[in-house]
Amino acid sequence: MAMIQSFPNIWLLSDERNDAVLEQALTRLPRGSGFIYRHYHLPDAERVARYYALERLARARNHVIVLADSALTALEWGADGIYGSPLSLYPRRDLLMLATAHNMREIARANRVGADALLLSPVFSTHSHPGALSLGPIRFRMLAQYARIPVIALGGMNSSRARGIDWPHWAAIDGLS
Repeated sequence: MAMIQSFPNIWLLSDERNDAVLEQALTRLPRGSGFIYRHYHLPDAERVARYYALERLARARNHVIVLADSALTALEWGADGIYGSPLSLYPRRDLLMLATAHNMREIARANRVGADALLLSPVFSTHSHPGALSLGPIRFRMLAQYARIPVIALGGMNSSRARGIDWPHWAAIDGLS
C-alpha cells in the first residue's frame, strides 16, 4: 500500500452533483479523511485543472487523495491512490488501491487483486442510481465479512447512517456535500 499516515474512516467522492460545494465539503471533513476524485463529466483539460484546484485544499487538510483513473495518471497527477472496478486494478505497492464492489464476485476479485480496501455499495438507496435495489444493512454486513481488506460503506451514507449500522469506514457524495 502507498505510504499514508492512517487509513481514513470517512471518504468524500466527487461527482457532477456536488462539484459546486466541494471546496466547502473538503474543508469541513475531519483532517486526514479520504477524497476520491472522479469528475467523469468534465473534458480532460478541465478535469485536470479541477483536480489540482481541489488537491491544494485536500492536501492542506492532510486528506488522502485517490483518483478514478489509471495508475499512470494517478502517479503523474500526484494522487495517493487509484479507484475502480477490481477488473481495472492490478497489483502494485506504490499506490493505494480502492476497488468498487456490489456483490460476492467483485469482493472476491478485489481480494485476489490485492486491493487495499473496497467500497461496497449501495448500502441504502442513492441519488446516483435511482430505483436500483440497495443491499440494506444486513446484506451489507453479510457481504462485507468476505472481504479480507477494509470495507467502506457507500450508497446513501451519512454520519447518522454510519452510526446506525455501526460501521467505521464510510463514503458519500451527497451525504458529505
